[in-house]
Amino acid sequence: MDLGIDGNGALVTASSSGLGLASAKALAREGANVAICGRSEDRLDDAREEVEAVADGEVRALPADITNRKEVVALVEETADAFGGIDHVVTSAGGVPSGAFLDMDEQDWYSAYDMLVMSHVWTLKEAYPHLEESDAGSIVSITSTSVREAIDGLILSNAVRRAVIGTVKTVSREFAPDVRANAVLPGAHETPRIQELVEQALDRGEYDSYDEGLDDWSSDIPLGRVGDPMELGDAVAFLSSERASFVNGVAMPVDGGRLRS
Repeated sequence: MDLGIDGNGALVTASSSGLGLASAKALAREGANVAICGRSEDRLDDAREEVEAVADGEVRALPADITNRKEVVALVEETADAFGGIDHVVTSAGGVPSGAFLDMDEQDWYSAYDMLVMSHVWTLKEAYPHLEESDAGSIVSITSTSVREAIDGLILSNAVRRAVIGTVKTVSREFAPDVRANAVLPGAHETPRIQELVEQALDRGEYDSYDEGLDDWSSDIPLGRVGDPMELGDAVAFLSSERASFVNGVAMPVDGGRLRS
């Protein structure tokens, strides 16, 4: 299926690994010019090579800390200058610490809010003028199934990510008809984040081995496995495309059927 995004300009935040990287690869594979970003230049260089390996268009790798507003402003400006505008924005963010409510101090909450919410807000504010000018303007925000059903041991994700869903639903009405806005709710995918969470649980003594932890993540998924990150990336590319031109304001789970709500 031709998604009709060949030659479009796309910005994917927090895209040097994980689901952000998979989304960038999926867009690049469809012919979009893609800008990726991350804080680690070494990891960003590796990610750029991965995206270029499948890309039909141009790939830009731009160092940026998305918890810093000035760096987000520069990131958007550089992307728009490189591609002559921005047609698609995918907001992603790094993971926040796992743990229970009483494990978190005040700074953990502020840091999680900057990482998950303000990075999203700053990106949309700066990118909106470019998206409005585009004939194909779209926003896709990567969140988590935790916005629907709380996940034990992930208090920060459970609580803070819901603000992103509220923002997406609101701007899907405010920005329409010029710009569509949707969200994807990934369940467990085999990313570095899942590895980190399993290893943290190992440190807390919740599992005896990494494989036991990964099996636990798969145990309530009807398809019997965690996802491949590219399966999420393909969903993001579809929602960004003209093939999804009447899809607006949705929060779409990509979780192998785990959610019961």
